[in-house]
Amino acid sequence: MSRQVWKGSTLLNPEPPVLVSCGPVEQPNLITVGWCGTICTQPSMLSISVRPERFSHHLIAESGVFVVNLPTESLVRAVDWCGVRSGRDVDKFAALGLTAAPAAKVSTVLLEESPLNLECRVTQQIPLGSHDLFLAEVVAVDVDESLLDENGKLCLNRAKLIVYSHGDYLALGRRLGTFGYSVRKKKRRK
Repeated sequence: MSRQVWKGSTLLNPEPPVLVSCGPVEQPNLITVGWCGTICTQPSMLSISVRPERFSHHLIAESGVFVVNLPTESLVRAVDWCGVRSGRDVDKFAALGLTAAPAAKVSTVLLEESPLNLECRVTQQIPLGSHDLFLAEVVAVDVDESLLDENGKLCLNRAKLIVYSHGDYLALGRRLGTFGYSVRKKKRRK
């Protein structure tokens, strides 16, 4: 395999784009965030990075809460549109025909069309340069019951989630294995 030093702008890819809802229940906003990730399991925490000049930045900084809404294939247009339009200029929920529903534990809304919503409370805001990193505790997880199997296990493969890579939105594909499959003992055949 031949390699070269690439001069393009890239980081870890693909990445899960998410729709972050924020702002007051009476006038909520949506922003597409490409830089979102799990940072801790006990307590359950995640991070998002938002440019300070974005309209949603001050909404999150002021309220200290937001909701990460996982987008599906049917929401890909909304993901793109919310990433290039500002909530300063337009009500994104109304413009896209999306439903804002009150969150259970934080004082903002969640995106009803998203099958999984992570309600978050900011614990730290860290200026990093072009973006501020918001560290947040996940205080509630709202899940569409169709994503749960008969034992209550979350089956995200049913959600048809998307990823983003170098300008392209992609559908997630087939399962390649399960956690720990590489070290499990094989069953003996009789």
